[in-house]
Amino acid sequence: MDFIFNYFPNLNHHQKNQFELLFEHYKYWNDRINVISRKDIDYFYLHHVLHSLSIAKFLTLKPDSKLLDVGTGGGFPGVPLAIFFPEVAFHLVDSVGKKIKVIDAVIKELDIKNIHTYHERMEQLDIKVDFVVSRAVAPLKTLVHWTADKISSDHRHTLKNGFLCLKGGDLKSELKGFQQASVTPLSSYFEESFFDTKKLVYCPLG
Repeated sequence: MDFIFNYFPNLNHHQKNQFELLFEHYKYWNDRINVISRKDIDYFYLHHVLHSLSIAKFLTLKPDSKLLDVGTGGGFPGVPLAIFFPEVAFHLVDSVGKKIKVIDAVIKELDIKNIHTYHERMEQLDIKVDFVVSRAVAPLKTLVHWTADKISSDHRHTLKNGFLCLKGGDLKSELKGFQQASVTPLSSYFEESFFDTKKLVYCPLG
C-alpha cells in the first residue's frame, strides 16, 4: 500500500497506522460477512481505498464539514475519507444491516470517531450536509431525487455544495440534463491502469 503514501505524502503517523490496519480488519469481517467480493479483496487498497481517496484529490474539505455517503456498502468512500479528514463528520447510510454492522466494527476497532452510521431509508434521515458522496450506487438523477433535500444551502467551500460521485464508463446519457455537472478522469490523479475508465462527477446543487 506504499502507493497510497506516495500519492498522499502528508498523512500523519496515526492516519498511516489506521490505513495499514484497515485491510486486516476488513479481511477478518469479510470472511464472515461478505461486503467485498472475494476476488476484489486482493485489490483492497487499489480498488477501494485509493479509489475512495480520489475525492480528497479533487476537493479539500474544511473542518466541521458534513458529508453523506449514500449506499455506502462496506464503507466506501466514507471510511477512507473519514481517516483522511478526521475533522469532517461523515454520515454513512445503507439499507443492508450486515454492511453497517461491518462498518461499525471496523470504526470501533480503529477508533475512528468522525463516522455516524445509519441502517434506514434516506427519507427517514433528518440531516443537512455539505456534500453527498457515492460510489456507483445509482444514476445521478436518482441520487438527486433521494438526497437533494439533505444538502445545505450554506456554501463554505471553493465549490458549491452538491454531489461527488465515483463512476465509470460512458456518462453522456446519465448526465443529460445536468449542464452544471463536470467530469474529472481519475487517471489525471493516479497512474494505475485501474483508473483509466474511472471518473469523478461533481454536480452542484441547483
